[in-house]
Amino acid sequence: MIQQNRITVSGLKKYFPVERGMFREPRRFLHAVDDITFSIPAGESLSLVGESGCGKTTTGRLLMKLCQPTGGSMQLNDGQQTIDLANLKRKDLRTFRRKAQMIFQDPYGSLNPRMTVFDAVAEPLNVQQIGNGMERELRVADMLALVGLTPPSAFLFRFPHELSGGQRQRVAIARAMAVNPIFVVADEPTSMLDSSVRAGMMNLMLELAGRFHVSYLYIAHDLAVARYMGRDLAVMYLGKIVEQGNTEEVLGHGLHPYTLALLSAIPVPDPRVNRPPAGIKAGVTAPLNPPARCRFYDRCPIGDDYCLNHDHPPLEDKGAGHLAACYKV
Repeated sequence: MIQQNRITVSGLKKYFPVERGMFREPRRFLHAVDDITFSIPAGESLSLVGESGCGKTTTGRLLMKLCQPTGGSMQLNDGQQTIDLANLKRKDLRTFRRKAQMIFQDPYGSLNPRMTVFDAVAEPLNVQQIGNGMERELRVADMLALVGLTPPSAFLFRFPHELSGGQRQRVAIARAMAVNPIFVVADEPTSMLDSSVRAGMMNLMLELAGRFHVSYLYIAHDLAVARYMGRDLAVMYLGKIVEQGNTEEVLGHGLHPYTLALLSAIPVPDPRVNRPPAGIKAGVTAPLNPPARCRFYDRCPIGDDYCLNHDHPPLEDKGAGHLAACYKV
């Protein structure tokens, strides 16, 4: 049986204009997301990793229709129909929001400080007009119990400032899951939490994914977290996906020089292990109107004149569904 894709992205682009004048069109653009393609099967998760500023969060915001793409296509398949996200009309956003939700990175900024826990979790139910008052109260209590905030009565009427960071993020997860979405963008939801509570939060999200058959786009900069959360992995650099495939395959047999540099930066707990340096150079390609060549060329230890004089390499299958965008591997 062929597994159906929940999310299909093709040639997605997002360019932000800079130096816009009052009477002239902008001539410089920041290429935040530049021609990326990937898919997420129903019930599966894709981990998107890369350094700060590479375009991970912008990708998630595009899929949530929080900003409009410059080009490319995005499709969400709910099992009955395929929704064209790139051309989604404003009047259809409410229906879309019931199918897709986002968990933001900052649990201190994603909750309204003037709203109680009950109000925050019930808000999407009110917006979507799901149930009556009593049914919403029961739904909120059930969701709080499901995310580990027990007993719910002890949390319902607290304000965000009365909660710890982990508790706030659990409230944000309960809010996102309250409408039974089929797709969730999780933007580094554990990065601002203490290491002691991260494992519990990740286990909770995996449990909810199995219970609700949710597909995740899990954005992370920590390869260990990405490995734990996603069956598949995509590595992003300056707006481009440079390597993609099964998580264990990519991490165990990385091909792209940038992926190898990320892997070499992982600390080894054995002081006797002497890991050689990654060997990448110091230069970084500017994201403003970048040249057509490989984005990693200025830092690449194996780049040559061929890489310099040709367009950015496409993602090519190097075997067993392991994709890499490099002419030299």
